[in-house]
Amino acid sequence: MAYAGSGLVVGLGLDLVATGQVVQAQGDRLTIRSLGHTAFLFTDGSQRILLNPFRRAGCTAGYPASALAADIVMVSSRLLDEGYLNDLPGQPKVLSDPGVYSLGRLKIQGILTAHDRDGGRRFGSNVIWKWTQAGITLVHMGGAVAPLRVEDQILLGRPDILLIPVGGGDKAYTPAEAVQAIQVLRPKLVIPTHYLTAAAAPSCTLKPLERFLELMKGTPISRAAGSSLSLSAADLPAKGMRIQVYPAPLA
Repeated sequence: MAYAGSGLVVGLGLDLVATGQVVQAQGDRLTIRSLGHTAFLFTDGSQRILLNPFRRAGCTAGYPASALAADIVMVSSRLLDEGYLNDLPGQPKVLSDPGVYSLGRLKIQGILTAHDRDGGRRFGSNVIWKWTQAGITLVHMGGAVAPLRVEDQILLGRPDILLIPVGGGDKAYTPAEAVQAIQVLRPKLVIPTHYLTAAAAPSCTLKPLERFLELMKGTPISRAAGSSLSLSAADLPAKGMRIQVYPAPLA
């Protein structure tokens, strides 16, 4: 693995085509594949970006392995449920620190926040990742738990797609906290992450997705048929907001 230490912002194009397999994005299309919990693989015509690979245990026990081949791997922390790098194939660039990174034409920005409600004293720091891929601006909140500061709002702007934890616990937003952050950032598409699914071991204390969806009542919801979506920028809502839900990818 090659570790990098500067940041970026990426552009992605999207079209809503739901499949159960990874779809190779072409041109201005982006494939977003859910791997469970906060782990996703973003693929366009030239880059594969893996977010938050995990060790299969606790809330992630029943998911398939998330250590997939990628060109760039970004982790929100080095905790085992969102920053497990041991089994990654190949030699990807690994980004784990906040900062601004330039990797060819790709720009990525990592924004530092606390990973718990005690200012980071329990679980340390969380990195929110922002980038543009295929013409779409994405923000992955990782395990965000702290309220957004004014400086965070300025850096994050209004993303096209926001991936945000909604299941609560000690180190991520509760459903109500997630709704507050969404109201601030006003994304076009919300992808909820980090909630209780059938993949979890009995010890997992996260709340189910339905608690969040109840609080977002009135917002249109799209439910993917499989673990991957191929999207283009034209498929994003021209007005308002939509929630995108994936089925739990079970091993």
